[in-house]
Amino acid sequence: QVQLVESGGGLVQAGDSLRLSCAASRRTFITYAMGWFRQAPGKEREFVAAISRSGGSTYYADPVKGRFTISRDNAKNTVYLQMNSLKPEDTAVYHCAAGLDYSGRIYYRANEYNYWGQGTQVTVSS
Repeated sequence: QVQLVESGGGLVQAGDSLRLSCAASRRTFITYAMGWFRQAPGKEREFVAAISRSGGSTYYADPVKGRFTISRDNAKNTVYLQMNSLKPEDTAVYHCAAGLDYSGRIYYRANEYNYWGQGTQVTVSS
């Protein structure tokens, strides 16, 4: 069992930056590929970014490419999402997810992840 706790959300203006953090409870954090997803009111959950267990590979959804950066610190059991140049359409609840992995891959499908955090609200005003 892995518990994930997100933090760092808030209310910001368009163009501002935020950094989300997701702390994992397991010392075997390094065996998990990590991802960020978001869900806006009335919309489906969508993939945002993913990172391999070593941190050597990353992948981004097109709407955030060039603005968001995913990273991880395996010594701290934490994954981050640096969000720059925020837009009102980035408003959503952001969830981190962990997927047990032995191959070093990255994953962008929600059903490939085993554990989810409760989410943190990001609101971007225009």
